[in-house]
Amino acid sequence: MKTFRSFRVYQTDGKIAGRLEESRLDQLGPGDVIIKAHYSSINYKDALAGTGAGKILRRFPMVAGIDVAGEVLESKDSQFQTGQLVLVTGCGLGEDHDGGYSEIVRVPGDWVVPLPEGLSCQEAMILGTAGFTAALCLYRMEQNGQQADQGPILVTGASGGVGLLATQIFSQMNYSVVAVSSKAPSHSEIKALGATEVLLPSELNLGSRPLEQSRWAGALDNVGGDLLAGIIPHIGLWGNIACVGMAGGQSLKGTVFPLILRGVSLLGISSTNCPMPLRQTLWQKLSTDWKPHALQQTLSKVLTLETLEEGFASLLGRKNRGRILVDCRA
Repeated sequence: MKTFRSFRVYQTDGKIAGRLEESRLDQLGPGDVIIKAHYSSINYKDALAGTGAGKILRRFPMVAGIDVAGEVLESKDSQFQTGQLVLVTGCGLGEDHDGGYSEIVRVPGDWVVPLPEGLSCQEAMILGTAGFTAALCLYRMEQNGQQADQGPILVTGASGGVGLLATQIFSQMNYSVVAVSSKAPSHSEIKALGATEVLLPSELNLGSRPLEQSRWAGALDNVGGDLLAGIIPHIGLWGNIACVGMAGGQSLKGTVFPLILRGVSLLGISSTNCPMPLRQTLWQKLSTDWKPHALQQTLSKVLTLETLEEGFASLLGRKNRGRILVDCRA
């Protein structure tokens, strides 16, 4: 096989930086499925990994990119055939195994999901880890008893990839969504995607008592920190909070009163190590009933392997809204 382009991240003298370079197959991590990448995406985690702004990568050098969709070039796993369209998200891709920012990707077969009929490779990557995470939130909340008729769901960080996609998915499933975003110019767009109300964080007027007036039936939180701590006392009886991110801090302060007096549940969402049977179930849902009707409107821009670092800067500078794709063939 000829050489191909990969965005590989190095650590040199304690400094982390990535560069586009020519690669060989024997430089990639082990695996029994070789994929010709069509699209990848840029998540906040990718921006942290690709710039060294966060401790994401487990070893160096490493090809970054936690998502990829493309076609099978070669497979030693009998589940997959040459030419079949597939996708991979999470599972350690782009963290401890060479990832999706490459023209060629090699992975273990048990990480690979056949692309559902209702999705193209581009659509699968507009969803990517962000959409999969939003779907996992809804699934876990409903498994724990959440119902649309309980009342509104609060979605924080609603201008980011997870938030925008969650707003669409939850609203399509008949939930009333109250979205929270610090980016006021995005509010009209978020409302157009299905939110019944869009607020600035300062407009939440969160109380400071251990138990406050019940205002939301549940929440999907991308922020963590003080915002999450302030939301918990306002969740109603038997409500669920899906905890996704920590953009506002990794600590969590509060009391157990909402948990033991209202039955509120904090649900940890870890899309990276989701079991494969559930992973396949959720991708099937995302290709049918849970597929956002305005999926293309969630797409912010399409970059290439040469320009993907622009996406890192956009995400880390909090200048982006929605999803950024990488066309690995361009």
